[in-house]
Amino acid sequence: MNPRLTRLQDYPFQRLNALKQGLTPTQDRPHVALSIGEPQHAPPAAVVAHLADAERLTRDLAVYPATRGRDALREAVSAWLKRRFNASVDPDVEVLPVAGTREALFSFGQAVVGTKANPIVMMPNPFYQIYEGAALLSGAEPYYVNADLTNGYAPDFSSVPDDIWQRVELLYLCSPGNPTGHVLSPTTHRWLIEQAHRFDFVIAADECYSEIYLDETAPPTGLLEQSTALGNTNHRRCVVFHSLSKRSSLPGLRSGFVAGDANILASYFQYRTYEGCALAEHVQTASELAWQDETYVTTNRERYREKFRAVLPILESDFTFAEPTGGFYVWLQTPTGDVEFATALFQDLNITVLPGSFLSREAHGRNPGSGHVRIALVASLDECVDAAERICAWQAHR
Repeated sequence: MNPRLTRLQDYPFQRLNALKQGLTPTQDRPHVALSIGEPQHAPPAAVVAHLADAERLTRDLAVYPATRGRDALREAVSAWLKRRFNASVDPDVEVLPVAGTREALFSFGQAVVGTKANPIVMMPNPFYQIYEGAALLSGAEPYYVNADLTNGYAPDFSSVPDDIWQRVELLYLCSPGNPTGHVLSPTTHRWLIEQAHRFDFVIAADECYSEIYLDETAPPTGLLEQSTALGNTNHRRCVVFHSLSKRSSLPGLRSGFVAGDANILASYFQYRTYEGCALAEHVQTASELAWQDETYVTTNRERYREKFRAVLPILESDFTFAEPTGGFYVWLQTPTGDVEFATALFQDLNITVLPGSFLSREAHGRNPGSGHVRIALVASLDECVDAAERICAWQAHR
Protein backbone atom coordinates (compact mmCIF):
# COMPACT_ATOMS: atom_id res chain seq x y z
CA MET A 1 0.00 0.00 0.00
CA ASN A 2 1.01 3.59 -0.52
CA PRO A 3 2.98 4.44 2.65
CA ARG A 4 1.56 7.96 2.60
CA LEU A 5 -1.79 6.47 3.60
CA THR A 6 -0.37 5.94 7.09
CA ARG A 7 -0.11 9.72 7.50
CA LEU A 8 -3.87 10.22 7.13
CA GLN A 9 -5.66 10.89 10.40
CA ASP A 10 -9.07 9.49 11.18
CA TYR A 11 -11.85 11.57 9.67
CA PRO A 12 -13.70 13.79 12.20
CA PHE A 13 -16.86 11.69 12.06
CA GLN A 14 -14.89 8.50 12.60
CA ARG A 15 -13.53 10.11 15.75
CA LEU A 16 -17.01 11.25 16.75
CA ASN A 17 -18.42 7.74 16.31
CA ALA A 18 -15.59 6.33 18.41
CA LEU A 19 -16.26 8.97 21.08
CA LYS A 20 -19.94 7.97 21.28
CA GLN A 21 -19.24 4.24 21.32
CA GLY A 22 -20.37 2.68 24.57
CA LEU A 23 -22.22 5.81 25.72
CA THR A 24 -25.90 5.54 26.55
CA PRO A 25 -27.70 8.83 25.99
CA THR A 26 -30.81 9.79 27.88
CA GLN A 27 -33.90 8.24 26.31
CA ASP A 28 -36.47 10.74 27.58
CA ARG A 29 -35.74 13.21 24.78
CA PRO A 30 -35.48 12.68 21.01
CA HIS A 31 -32.05 12.77 19.44
CA VAL A 32 -31.06 15.98 17.63
CA ALA A 33 -28.19 15.62 15.17
CA LEU A 34 -26.27 18.90 14.86
CA SER A 35 -22.86 17.49 13.94
CA ILE A 36 -22.90 16.84 10.19
CA GLY A 37 -23.35 19.68 7.70
CA GLU A 38 -25.92 17.73 5.73
CA PRO A 39 -28.77 19.98 4.52
CA GLN A 40 -32.20 18.66 5.49
CA HIS A 41 -34.39 21.16 3.66
CA ALA A 42 -36.55 19.74 0.87
CA PRO A 43 -34.73 20.04 -2.49
CA PRO A 44 -36.10 22.07 -5.42
CA ALA A 45 -39.32 20.52 -6.67
CA ALA A 46 -38.35 21.06 -10.31
CA VAL A 47 -35.17 19.02 -9.86
CA VAL A 48 -37.06 16.17 -8.18
CA ALA A 49 -39.66 16.17 -10.98
CA HIS A 50 -36.92 16.16 -13.59
CA LEU A 51 -35.22 13.15 -12.01
CA ALA A 52 -38.57 11.36 -11.71
CA ASP A 53 -39.21 11.51 -15.47
CA ALA A 54 -38.87 7.80 -16.31
CA GLU A 55 -38.55 8.28 -20.07
CA ARG A 56 -35.75 10.85 -19.73
CA LEU A 57 -33.99 8.83 -17.04
CA THR A 58 -34.10 5.67 -19.14
CA ARG A 59 -32.50 7.54 -22.03
CA ASP A 60 -29.84 9.18 -19.86
CA LEU A 61 -28.85 5.94 -18.12
CA ALA A 62 -27.93 4.45 -21.49
CA VAL A 63 -25.21 7.07 -22.08
CA TYR A 64 -21.58 7.18 -20.98
CA PRO A 65 -21.23 10.76 -19.72
CA ALA A 66 -18.47 13.02 -21.01
CA THR A 67 -15.79 14.08 -18.51
CA ARG A 68 -15.96 17.65 -19.80
CA GLY A 69 -19.71 17.69 -19.26
CA ARG A 70 -22.60 18.89 -21.35
CA ASP A 71 -22.27 22.21 -23.13
CA ALA A 72 -25.56 23.34 -21.62
CA LEU A 73 -24.37 22.64 -18.06
CA ARG A 74 -21.11 24.51 -18.51
CA GLU A 75 -22.99 27.41 -20.07
CA ALA A 76 -25.44 27.48 -17.13
CA VAL A 77 -22.52 27.60 -14.71
CA SER A 78 -20.78 30.34 -16.67
CA ALA A 79 -23.97 32.42 -16.69
CA TRP A 80 -24.40 31.93 -12.95
CA LEU A 81 -20.84 33.05 -12.20
CA LYS A 82 -21.45 36.18 -14.24
CA ARG A 83 -24.72 36.95 -12.43
CA ARG A 84 -23.42 36.17 -8.96
CA PHE A 85 -19.78 37.36 -9.05
CA ASN A 86 -19.60 39.47 -12.23
CA ALA A 87 -16.85 37.08 -13.33
CA SER A 88 -16.60 36.07 -16.98
CA VAL A 89 -15.46 32.51 -17.67
CA ASP A 90 -15.34 30.70 -21.00
CA PRO A 91 -17.65 27.68 -20.61
CA ASP A 92 -15.56 25.72 -23.12
CA VAL A 93 -12.22 25.90 -21.29
CA GLU A 94 -12.73 27.53 -17.87
CA VAL A 95 -15.52 25.35 -16.40
CA LEU A 96 -15.42 21.66 -15.50
CA PRO A 97 -18.31 19.76 -13.83
CA VAL A 98 -17.27 17.59 -10.88
CA ALA A 99 -18.87 15.01 -8.61
CA GLY A 100 -19.26 17.41 -5.69
CA THR A 101 -16.60 19.68 -4.23
CA ARG A 102 -15.27 17.04 -1.84
CA GLU A 103 -14.13 14.77 -4.67
CA ALA A 104 -12.74 17.67 -6.66
CA LEU A 105 -10.88 19.38 -3.81
CA PHE A 106 -9.19 16.08 -2.99
CA SER A 107 -8.16 15.10 -6.52
CA PHE A 108 -7.19 18.67 -7.44
CA GLY A 109 -4.52 18.76 -4.75
CA GLN A 110 -2.90 15.62 -6.06
CA ALA A 111 -3.04 16.91 -9.65
CA VAL A 112 -1.44 20.29 -8.80
CA VAL A 113 1.41 19.38 -6.44
CA GLY A 114 4.74 18.18 -7.78
CA THR A 115 7.01 20.89 -9.18
CA LYS A 116 8.72 22.47 -6.16
CA ALA A 117 11.20 20.88 -3.78
CA ASN A 118 9.76 20.29 -0.29
CA PRO A 119 6.31 21.50 -1.39
CA ILE A 120 3.78 23.00 0.97
CA VAL A 121 0.00 22.95 0.75
CA MET A 122 -1.36 25.79 2.88
CA MET A 123 -4.78 25.79 4.52
CA PRO A 124 -6.72 27.58 7.26
CA ASN A 125 -6.83 25.95 10.68
CA PRO A 126 -9.50 24.70 11.55
CA PHE A 127 -10.24 23.28 8.14
CA TYR A 128 -12.10 20.78 5.97
CA GLN A 129 -9.99 17.66 6.40
CA ILE A 130 -10.05 16.89 2.67
CA TYR A 131 -7.42 19.63 2.21
CA GLU A 132 -5.01 17.89 4.55
CA GLY A 133 -5.58 14.48 3.00
CA ALA A 134 -4.91 15.82 -0.49
CA ALA A 135 -1.69 17.43 0.75
CA LEU A 136 -0.40 14.30 2.46
CA LEU A 137 -1.16 11.93 -0.40
CA SER A 138 0.51 14.30 -2.86
CA GLY A 139 3.71 14.20 -0.79
CA ALA A 140 3.42 17.80 0.38
CA GLU A 141 3.70 19.21 3.88
CA PRO A 142 0.51 20.78 5.21
CA TYR A 143 0.99 24.27 6.60
CA TYR A 144 -1.76 25.42 8.94
CA VAL A 145 -2.71 29.10 9.26
CA ASN A 146 -4.55 29.54 12.53
CA ALA A 147 -7.97 31.17 12.57
CA ASP A 148 -8.87 31.60 16.22
CA LEU A 149 -10.45 33.96 18.69
CA THR A 150 -7.34 36.15 18.89
CA ASN A 151 -7.74 37.21 15.23
CA GLY A 152 -11.52 37.14 15.01
CA TYR A 153 -11.45 33.69 13.39
CA ALA A 154 -9.79 35.11 10.29
CA PRO A 155 -6.77 33.10 9.03
CA ASP A 156 -3.74 35.33 9.60
CA PHE A 157 -2.03 34.88 6.22
CA SER A 158 0.06 38.02 6.76
CA SER A 159 1.95 36.19 9.52
CA VAL A 160 3.38 33.63 7.09
CA PRO A 161 7.07 34.29 6.33
CA ASP A 162 8.42 34.51 2.78
CA ASP A 163 10.49 31.34 3.08
CA ILE A 164 7.21 29.43 3.60
CA TRP A 165 5.42 31.19 0.75
CA GLN A 166 8.30 30.22 -1.58
CA ARG A 167 7.55 26.52 -0.97
CA VAL A 168 3.77 26.81 -1.38
CA GLU A 169 2.33 25.07 -4.44
CA LEU A 170 -1.31 25.16 -3.44
CA LEU A 171 -3.37 27.30 -1.07
CA TYR A 172 -6.81 26.11 0.00
CA LEU A 173 -9.25 28.85 0.99
CA CYS A 174 -12.69 28.37 2.49
CA SER A 175 -15.05 31.34 2.57
CA PRO A 176 -17.51 31.42 4.22
CA GLY A 177 -15.39 29.34 6.52
CA ASN A 178 -16.16 25.88 7.79
CA PRO A 179 -16.57 25.81 10.78
CA THR A 180 -16.19 29.47 11.77
CA GLY A 181 -18.55 31.17 9.30
CA HIS A 182 -15.92 33.86 8.72
CA VAL A 183 -15.98 35.52 5.28
CA LEU A 184 -12.68 36.63 3.74
CA SER A 185 -12.60 40.27 2.72
CA PRO A 186 -11.99 41.57 -0.81
CA THR A 187 -8.68 42.97 0.45
CA THR A 188 -7.54 39.55 1.66
CA HIS A 189 -8.56 37.88 -1.59
CA ARG A 190 -6.64 40.42 -3.65
CA TRP A 191 -3.53 40.22 -1.46
CA LEU A 192 -3.51 36.43 -1.78
CA ILE A 193 -3.87 36.61 -5.56
CA GLU A 194 -0.86 38.93 -5.62
CA GLN A 195 1.03 36.45 -3.42
CA ALA A 196 0.15 33.64 -5.82
CA HIS A 197 1.69 35.59 -8.70
CA ARG A 198 4.70 36.60 -6.64
CA PHE A 199 5.49 33.11 -5.35
CA ASP A 200 4.01 30.99 -8.17
CA PHE A 201 1.30 28.91 -6.53
CA VAL A 202 -2.33 28.02 -7.22
CA ILE A 203 -5.31 29.14 -5.11
CA ALA A 204 -8.13 26.62 -4.69
CA ALA A 205 -11.10 28.51 -3.23
CA ASP A 206 -13.73 26.29 -1.63
CA GLU A 207 -16.86 28.45 -1.91
CA CYS A 208 -19.53 25.83 -1.33
CA TYR A 209 -21.14 27.93 1.46
CA SER A 210 -21.15 31.15 -0.58
CA GLU A 211 -24.94 31.18 -1.07
CA ILE A 212 -25.82 30.93 2.64
CA TYR A 213 -25.29 34.24 4.43
CA LEU A 214 -27.05 36.31 7.05
CA ASP A 215 -27.28 39.71 5.35
CA GLU A 216 -29.23 39.51 2.09
CA THR A 217 -27.73 42.85 1.00
CA ALA A 218 -24.12 41.70 1.50
CA PRO A 219 -23.39 38.41 -0.27
CA PRO A 220 -19.84 37.08 0.31
CA THR A 221 -17.30 37.96 -2.33
CA GLY A 222 -15.47 35.23 -4.24
CA LEU A 223 -12.02 34.60 -5.67
CA LEU A 224 -13.02 35.09 -9.32
CA GLU A 225 -14.84 38.30 -8.44
CA GLN A 226 -11.69 39.74 -6.90
CA SER A 227 -9.51 38.29 -9.66
CA THR A 228 -11.65 40.22 -12.14
CA ALA A 229 -11.44 43.39 -10.03
CA LEU A 230 -7.64 43.12 -10.02
CA GLY A 231 -7.55 42.89 -13.82
CA ASN A 232 -6.57 39.20 -13.70
CA THR A 233 -9.38 38.50 -16.15
CA ASN A 234 -7.94 35.18 -17.34
CA HIS A 235 -8.02 34.14 -13.65
CA ARG A 236 -4.42 32.98 -13.76
CA ARG A 237 -3.58 30.82 -10.72
CA CYS A 238 -7.18 31.10 -9.46
CA VAL A 239 -9.64 28.20 -9.30
CA VAL A 240 -12.99 28.09 -7.48
CA PHE A 241 -15.08 25.13 -6.32
CA HIS A 242 -18.87 25.31 -6.01
CA SER A 243 -21.50 22.72 -5.21
CA LEU A 244 -25.26 22.25 -5.29
CA SER A 245 -25.18 20.48 -1.91
CA LYS A 246 -25.62 23.51 0.35
CA ARG A 247 -26.98 26.05 -2.15
CA SER A 248 -29.79 23.83 -3.41
CA SER A 249 -30.05 21.23 -0.60
CA LEU A 250 -28.91 18.50 -2.99
CA PRO A 251 -26.04 16.73 -1.18
CA GLY A 252 -27.08 13.36 -2.61
CA LEU A 253 -26.85 14.58 -6.20
CA ARG A 254 -23.05 14.92 -5.87
CA SER A 255 -22.82 17.75 -8.34
CA GLY A 256 -20.53 20.75 -8.45
CA PHE A 257 -18.05 22.50 -10.68
CA VAL A 258 -14.52 23.86 -10.87
CA ALA A 259 -13.89 27.13 -12.71
CA GLY A 260 -10.97 29.45 -13.37
CA ASP A 261 -7.53 29.35 -15.00
CA ALA A 262 -7.91 27.59 -18.36
CA ASN A 263 -4.36 26.23 -18.36
CA ILE A 264 -4.81 24.63 -14.97
CA LEU A 265 -8.19 23.20 -15.91
CA ALA A 266 -6.76 21.74 -19.12
CA SER A 267 -4.31 19.64 -17.11
CA TYR A 268 -6.91 18.83 -14.47
CA PHE A 269 -9.27 17.68 -17.23
CA GLN A 270 -6.59 15.32 -18.50
CA TYR A 271 -6.19 13.95 -14.97
CA ARG A 272 -9.93 13.42 -14.68
CA THR A 273 -10.16 11.47 -17.94
CA TYR A 274 -8.16 8.79 -16.11
CA GLU A 275 -9.93 9.13 -12.77
CA GLY A 276 -13.30 8.20 -14.29
CA CYS A 277 -15.55 10.49 -12.27
CA ALA A 278 -17.74 12.11 -14.94
CA LEU A 279 -21.20 13.20 -13.81
CA ALA A 280 -24.00 10.92 -15.00
CA GLU A 281 -26.11 12.42 -17.77
CA HIS A 282 -29.24 12.71 -15.61
CA VAL A 283 -27.24 14.43 -12.87
CA GLN A 284 -25.95 16.95 -15.38
CA THR A 285 -29.36 17.81 -16.80
CA ALA A 286 -30.82 18.17 -13.30
CA SER A 287 -27.87 20.38 -12.35
CA GLU A 288 -28.59 22.71 -15.25
CA LEU A 289 -31.98 23.41 -13.70
CA ALA A 290 -30.55 23.96 -10.23
CA TRP A 291 -27.92 26.49 -11.35
CA GLN A 292 -30.67 28.54 -13.02
CA ASP A 293 -33.01 28.53 -10.00
CA GLU A 294 -32.36 31.49 -7.68
CA THR A 295 -35.88 31.53 -6.23
CA TYR A 296 -35.26 28.32 -4.32
CA VAL A 297 -31.84 29.52 -3.16
CA THR A 298 -33.25 32.78 -1.76
CA THR A 299 -35.95 30.88 0.14
CA ASN A 300 -33.41 28.33 1.38
CA ARG A 301 -31.14 31.08 2.65
CA GLU A 302 -34.02 32.68 4.55
CA ARG A 303 -34.81 29.38 6.27
CA TYR A 304 -31.28 29.28 7.67
CA ARG A 305 -31.55 32.92 8.73
CA GLU A 306 -34.74 32.07 10.57
CA LYS A 307 -32.88 29.43 12.55
CA PHE A 308 -30.08 31.84 13.41
CA ARG A 309 -32.60 34.47 14.54
CA ALA A 310 -34.26 31.92 16.80
CA VAL A 311 -31.21 30.04 18.13
CA LEU A 312 -28.53 32.69 18.69
CA PRO A 313 -30.51 34.75 21.29
CA ILE A 314 -31.07 31.55 23.28
CA LEU A 315 -27.41 30.51 23.22
CA GLU A 316 -25.99 33.95 23.99
CA SER A 317 -27.55 33.88 27.46
CA ASP A 318 -25.10 31.17 28.54
CA PHE A 319 -22.38 30.91 25.89
CA THR A 320 -19.93 32.98 23.85
CA PHE A 321 -19.58 32.83 20.08
CA ALA A 322 -18.94 35.12 17.15
CA GLU A 323 -22.04 35.57 15.02
CA PRO A 324 -21.17 33.99 11.67
CA THR A 325 -21.37 35.96 8.44
CA GLY A 326 -22.01 32.95 6.25
CA GLY A 327 -22.62 29.22 6.32
CA PHE A 328 -24.96 27.42 8.72
CA TYR A 329 -22.67 26.67 11.67
CA VAL A 330 -22.40 28.12 15.17
CA TRP A 331 -18.79 27.96 16.36
CA LEU A 332 -19.51 27.85 20.09
CA GLN A 333 -16.94 28.39 22.82
CA THR A 334 -17.20 25.67 25.46
CA PRO A 335 -16.95 26.19 29.23
CA THR A 336 -14.95 22.94 29.50
CA GLY A 337 -12.85 20.93 27.07
CA ASP A 338 -14.61 20.55 23.74
CA VAL A 339 -14.45 16.73 23.73
CA GLU A 340 -15.74 16.60 27.30
CA PHE A 341 -18.51 19.07 26.45
CA ALA A 342 -19.64 17.18 23.33
CA THR A 343 -19.62 13.90 25.24
CA ALA A 344 -21.77 15.37 28.00
CA LEU A 345 -24.28 16.85 25.53
CA PHE A 346 -24.76 13.46 23.92
CA GLN A 347 -24.98 11.52 27.17
CA ASP A 348 -27.10 13.97 29.15
CA LEU A 349 -29.23 15.58 26.43
CA ASN A 350 -29.15 13.22 23.42
CA ILE A 351 -27.70 15.99 21.24
CA THR A 352 -24.77 15.41 18.92
CA VAL A 353 -22.33 18.21 18.08
CA LEU A 354 -18.78 18.02 16.75
CA PRO A 355 -15.76 18.81 18.97
CA GLY A 356 -13.76 21.65 17.47
CA SER A 357 -10.42 19.95 18.07
CA PHE A 358 -11.52 17.23 15.62
CA LEU A 359 -11.48 19.91 12.88
CA SER A 360 -8.05 21.40 13.56
CA ARG A 361 -4.42 20.63 14.32
CA GLU A 362 -1.87 21.82 16.84
CA ALA A 363 0.05 24.54 15.01
CA HIS A 364 2.25 27.44 16.08
CA GLY A 365 1.85 26.48 19.73
CA ARG A 366 -1.92 26.02 19.91
CA ASN A 367 -4.91 24.15 18.56
CA PRO A 368 -7.41 26.81 17.42
CA GLY A 369 -10.33 24.35 17.45
CA SER A 370 -9.90 23.41 21.08
CA GLY A 371 -12.51 24.86 23.40
CA HIS A 372 -15.16 25.00 20.66
CA VAL A 373 -17.88 22.81 19.23
CA ARG A 374 -19.44 23.07 15.79
CA ILE A 375 -23.23 23.19 15.83
CA ALA A 376 -24.77 22.64 12.39
CA LEU A 377 -28.22 24.23 12.09
CA VAL A 378 -29.41 21.68 9.57
CA ALA A 379 -32.25 20.10 11.54
CA SER A 380 -35.73 21.61 11.51
CA LEU A 381 -36.33 24.99 13.15
CA ASP A 382 -38.21 23.38 16.03
CA GLU A 383 -35.44 20.85 16.61
CA CYS A 384 -32.74 23.53 16.55
CA VAL A 385 -34.65 25.68 19.06
CA ASP A 386 -35.35 22.67 21.27
CA ALA A 387 -31.68 21.71 21.25
CA ALA A 388 -30.55 25.25 22.12
CA GLU A 389 -33.02 25.45 25.00
CA ARG A 390 -31.96 22.05 26.33
CA ILE A 391 -28.28 23.02 26.20
CA CYS A 392 -28.79 26.35 27.98
CA ALA A 393 -31.07 24.91 30.68
CA TRP A 394 -28.53 22.13 31.27
CA GLN A 395 -25.60 24.55 31.39
CA ALA A 396 -27.40 26.85 33.84
CA HIS A 397 -27.70 24.05 36.36
CA ARG A 398 -24.19 22.64 36.08
